[in-house]
Amino acid sequence: MTVSPAARSTESMLVGAAGGALGWVSGWWIHPVVGDVFAVIAAASGAVSGWRGIYAWRRVRGWLGFVLDSSWAVIPTAAAQVAHGVALVRRGGYVSAMSRRQGYHVYRGGLALKPGYALTLGNVISGAGDVGRARRAKLVTDHEAVHVWQARWFGPFYLVIYGLWSGVAALVGLVVWWRRGRTQPRGAVIEAYSYYMNPFEWWAYSRDGFWPPSGLLQGMGWKGPVVRSFAELAGTSVDVHAHDDPH
Repeated sequence: MTVSPAARSTESMLVGAAGGALGWVSGWWIHPVVGDVFAVIAAASGAVSGWRGIYAWRRVRGWLGFVLDSSWAVIPTAAAQVAHGVALVRRGGYVSAMSRRQGYHVYRGGLALKPGYALTLGNVISGAGDVGRARRAKLVTDHEAVHVWQARWFGPFYLVIYGLWSGVAALVGLVVWWRRGRTQPRGAVIEAYSYYMNPFEWWAYSRDGFWPPSGLLQGMGWKGPVVRSFAELAGTSVDVHAHDDPH
């Protein structure tokens, strides 16, 4: 679908202005300066998101995503602007076909903490890879998109909870590795506790129909999925063992 520059500019200005207003209101009650900062973040996000047309205005989820991104979840939205910046510098390869009216921005490359792993900050999904492959496309829609909404629902607490779990659980994993006689790979044990057992990841892997993930050490982790997968809810089946690890 081809969208005229005039239409994109109009949506960008309207969404940016509305986002800035929501950001200011959500931060003003804390302090006027906080309101100004939130307004700048939300306006920037709204302008980019409006230009790219990520929000589905004909659906409730489109409006809800926009309102949350511009208010309650403005801190994850701030992190998303960092991801945009890195993608710009690294020529991340924006995937418009998977982003337009979907509620998030998708980059093939961009910001990454580990090669081959996707990373979601706010409404930006980086490191999606070759989305022409069914597995990588499903990673975006059934796993990383879950993180987008987690950030929206948990707002300012999302990154804090995720980070605290990762840090504390890494220490727990180190202790477990030591007490078990150091027979298993130390990094894999720590990753099992700090990453795979993170409730937010457990939730996303479960929605993706990929629990337990192939990278998780056998005998570790939660015993089963915490929620039903999207494929199961849709009445389809997915052989998870026929695919590589979703990250």
